[in-house]
Amino acid sequence: MIQFAQLERYEGNEALFDLVRMSMVSTIAGEPLHIHAEGLRGTGKTTIMRRAQDILPKIERIKGCIYNCDPAQPHCPHHQGMSPQDIAQIGTELIPMPFLEISHSAKVGTVAGSIDLAKLTDSKNPEAGLLPGLIPQAHRGILFVDEINRLADTAPEITDILLDLMGTKPGVVQIEEAGLPVVSVKVNVSVWAASNPDEDPGPLEEIRRQLSDRFDMVCYMGRPSSIDVIAKMLKDNFHNTKAKVERHGDIVIDYQQQHEIYTQIMLQWAERYLQVDLPDFVRNYIARLYIKHNLESIRAIEAMQQGAVLYSITKDRDQATVNDINHILPLILKHRVDADTLVRILNDDAKSTNVFTSGTKKPTGKAEATGEAEYATAAR
Repeated sequence: MIQFAQLERYEGNEALFDLVRMSMVSTIAGEPLHIHAEGLRGTGKTTIMRRAQDILPKIERIKGCIYNCDPAQPHCPHHQGMSPQDIAQIGTELIPMPFLEISHSAKVGTVAGSIDLAKLTDSKNPEAGLLPGLIPQAHRGILFVDEINRLADTAPEITDILLDLMGTKPGVVQIEEAGLPVVSVKVNVSVWAASNPDEDPGPLEEIRRQLSDRFDMVCYMGRPSSIDVIAKMLKDNFHNTKAKVERHGDIVIDYQQQHEIYTQIMLQWAERYLQVDLPDFVRNYIARLYIKHNLESIRAIEAMQQGAVLYSITKDRDQATVNDINHILPLILKHRVDADTLVRILNDDAKSTNVFTSGTKKPTGKAEATGEAEYATAAR
């Protein structure tokens, strides 16, 4: 299977790589960022998202906790309210950050939770209990939904669960079974999704507009247009092996080592994200966008604030700017306003950017890079 470090970067998928990095950094920092990739089938949307698992860090949880309880903030029905001394007696463990996927064949019980049959059928000590589903188990990690437009069309009950999960940050999921008390569990998870809007049943915003609005950012995945890029992709796929080390001429490439570097950079970015704030003039600019263009969703301007800080950090700059807002604006509004309105907003605010940037101190920082150079720059 091709690894994350082998994935080819080109103009058409640059936005998705940006979103994936931003969401991973935000998730590591404990703040979900929900992202959705749209595009033609076979362009590699799901491959990029799934292979991001290669660079996710480990998390510490209470030993054996299927809810992934943070030892410093236990939240599950079993450990909530425990003292540090009690948790110390149980112990802790490091596990890979969760990356779980909801399939189209999933049932409500699989997604939210159901009766724990193992406990119920225990011949020595049978008891009724609940088994958390995929969503509670994805706490402090990522939940991926492929072809989410189809899921929204065929499984409205699962869509309703996602609406509750993504309605707040952190989200909440309820586990319900007849005869047992309802269990409500806090879930801090970033939802990633992919879809082909040109195929039935159509774009997500036309099927469940509420669910579409829950995504902070949406990008369109374009096709590669460079002969060199396509040839490189073909070569990598043709010689794709399980070997972790490959030789290209006189250069030895250790992809596992690259992944470890990427992970460390993600952790550094997450730490910076928790320490920085958005300048007041940028926050005022966001407020102006909301008022002037009569934007419907508060989630849109919240995504602008969160996204601007994340984007500037992943470009290794010290401070978010108005230009960062303008860069991510199409990703935030694409699924929230019609195309004509989006063009008008972009044109109008491109003209007025100087009003907010004139007289402000230009942020310092290293020059922006693209693709793997971003990681190399941040690592130095």
